[in-house]
Amino acid sequence: MRIIAFARTTALLAAISFAIPVVGQQETGFLKVSANPGRAGVFIDDKYVGPSANFRIDRRYTVAAGTHEVKLCDPRYEDVVRTVTIEPGKTTRLKETLKRLPPAEPPFGRLRTVSSDKFAAVLVNDKFMGHADEFSNSMQGLLLNPGEYTVKLVPAGGTGGSEERVKIEADRVSVVRLQ
Repeated sequence: MRIIAFARTTALLAAISFAIPVVGQQETGFLKVSANPGRAGVFIDDKYVGPSANFRIDRRYTVAAGTHEVKLCDPRYEDVVRTVTIEPGKTTRLKETLKRLPPAEPPFGRLRTVSSDKFAAVLVNDKFMGHADEFSNSMQGLLLNPGEYTVKLVPAGGTGGSEERVKIEADRVSVVRLQ
């Protein structure tokens, strides 16, 4: 008797668990982004979601079904903005090559960031500059012309983060520690 009751309970739980993902698939789909350069930041409807690639592997993001604006940003390239339609349970692919901008002119100072979130976006004066781990050690850093800047660190998902004002001086390193 207990074996039959267990079998019925197991069958019922299995039926419920198979039904739950189907509901989720009807509400979301996926966006797979392949960008050149691969370090480009991906923004969906103006919300930072992460890098276009991690360790040279294209990223796939879960996105609500419907039409969305996708922006790919890299400070050395022109931003690319595309409209995509995400279908429930399906993967939409976006492949883009960004157009290189002319290089900045010296003098430069160097900005280093220290953060526990290596894939967090680094925004300087609200412009995407890269990911925290790209500017995190003595051999790395973001070259900026001298001046005052607002530096923000935005975690993947686009919510929370921290902000700090920093003064960049020519031929000097400024370190910003952000949460």
